[in-house]
Amino acid sequence: MTANKQRLEDQQAFVLHSYPYRETSLVLEVFSRQHGRVALVARGARRPRSALRGLLMGFQPLLLSWFGKGELRTLHRAEWQGGQPQLQGTALLCGFYLNELLLNLMARDDAHEQLFDYYQHTLQCLAGEADHAATLRRFEKHMLQELGYALLLEREAGTGKPIDPDKHYRYVIERGAVADTPDVSEGLAVTGKTLRDMAADDYRDAVSARQGKQLMRMLLNHHLAGKTLHTRELIKDLQRT
Repeated sequence: MTANKQRLEDQQAFVLHSYPYRETSLVLEVFSRQHGRVALVARGARRPRSALRGLLMGFQPLLLSWFGKGELRTLHRAEWQGGQPQLQGTALLCGFYLNELLLNLMARDDAHEQLFDYYQHTLQCLAGEADHAATLRRFEKHMLQELGYALLLEREAGTGKPIDPDKHYRYVIERGAVADTPDVSEGLAVTGKTLRDMAADDYRDAVSARQGKQLMRMLLNHHLAGKTLHTRELIKDLQRT
């Protein structure tokens, strides 16, 4: 391990999660642009007079500096970058959902610069747009693509034919869309229009929005391998009230 890798300065990052560590410290799970998901200990960050106390918030762009070569590195400086409105209400819950997805699906020390940029863009959208559902679908799709699980939305599995918006399909995990015929029972029933709309990140159509949510739910459940997303359950509970 070189000295450069042991000590890193002014790395663009967001805090995904934090929890108390020993008497006065915090452990942070951060998403950094150049180094992916990293675990840091912020020593003394819970002390009343700590300079870090008010900086290490979620959904705010930070410049973080740390050192160490183990799984848990040590934070030694943080600087707030500004420019991101605070998330509130449903937008805040959606932000926690994004963070929980990244914590569960993204490996440590695996850089995804485009995903970092898209995450930052999505936070801006959540703060300024009303259609949070469409924003989440777009993020889910781009996240899976960046992590190597891209959806096959424009051509039929097997035949390679372009998806016909007037046809009906079944989307099969790890295969893609196949024509919906009486002898096909696996996968999720979707219209060709839904698949084309998802490819274009267009959820204005009510059927595309509903089926897009169902398809993303099926795929995410598969890749999460049984893990429960607590924020997803909380959002569902709030929608029932």
